[in-house]
Amino acid sequence: MSTETAPITSEPLIADGPVLLDLESTGVARLRLNRPDAANGMNVPFLEALYAAILRCLGERRVRAVLLTGEGRNFCAGGDVREFAAKGEALPEYLREATAHLQNAASGLMRLEVPVIAAVQGFAAGGGGFGLVCAADLVYAGESARFMSAATRAGMAPDAGTSVTLSRIVGHRRAMEIVLGDRILSAAEALEIGLITRVVADDALLDESLAFARRLAAGPTLALGATKRLMWEGLGGTVEARLPDEARTVSELSGTFDAREGLAAVLERREPRYQGR
Repeated sequence: MSTETAPITSEPLIADGPVLLDLESTGVARLRLNRPDAANGMNVPFLEALYAAILRCLGERRVRAVLLTGEGRNFCAGGDVREFAAKGEALPEYLREATAHLQNAASGLMRLEVPVIAAVQGFAAGGGGFGLVCAADLVYAGESARFMSAATRAGMAPDAGTSVTLSRIVGHRRAMEIVLGDRILSAAEALEIGLITRVVADDALLDESLAFARRLAAGPTLALGATKRLMWEGLGGTVEARLPDEARTVSELSGTFDAREGLAAVLERREPRYQGR
C-alpha cells in the first residue's frame, strides 16, 4: 500500500481586492489582509471586504480552520490614518461606519465555528491589527513582531472589542497599562503576558503557523468548534452558570462520528481519522 499523501492544492475563493481568501484541500482557509503598501491599514472598503471574507468562511462547510495573515512587512497597522485625517469634520460619521464593520469582523472571527490562528509579522496595532489579534483563538508571532493598542495616541479609545477582550486575556492592570500607557510590546513581552500563543523565527512564521492550522483542520471539527464557543462564552460567566452548557455540549458531541472514531482510536492504539462530522 502506498504511504504517499495527496498533494496539497489551493482554491481561490476571493482572488482580488483588499482581502484575499484561499481554501486549501486540507480545509485551511487562508485569509490575507492585502493592502501591503498601506501597512494593511483599514478603511471602509477594506473592512467591508474583511467581513465579507469572514462570512464566506462561515458559509463554506469545507473550511475547518482559518489562518489570518497580512501581506507585506506588517500584519496590520490599524486604521488608515491618512484617510482618516483627510475626512476632516466628516471623520466622526466615517468612523461610525468603519467601527461598525470592524466590530462585525472581530465578532465574526470569535463566532466562527472553526479555530482562527493569526500569524503576526511587523506591527499589529490599533483596533485593526491589535483588535484582530485579541479576536483570534491562537496567535503565532515572528520574533520581530510588535503589538500596540495605539488608540489613545490618536486621541481615541480602543475598539474592535478590545475594551473587553484585552483585560480578559491579560488581566485588568496589564490591559490598563497597555491602553493608557500606549505601550509597544515586543513579541517576547506579548508571549510573557499571555497576549499571544507562540513566538517563532521570523522566517519560519508562515510555515509553523500554517502547519498548526493544518493540524487543527485535521482534527474533530465539531468538537473544536464547540470547545471554542464554550471558551469564549466562558469569559463572561461564572463556572456554575457555564456547567449546564458544558454538559449539554459534551452529550451532543458524543453522538458524532468523530467522537466514536476518537474512542475507537484510543482503544485500538492508533491515530484517529477525523472527518469533521
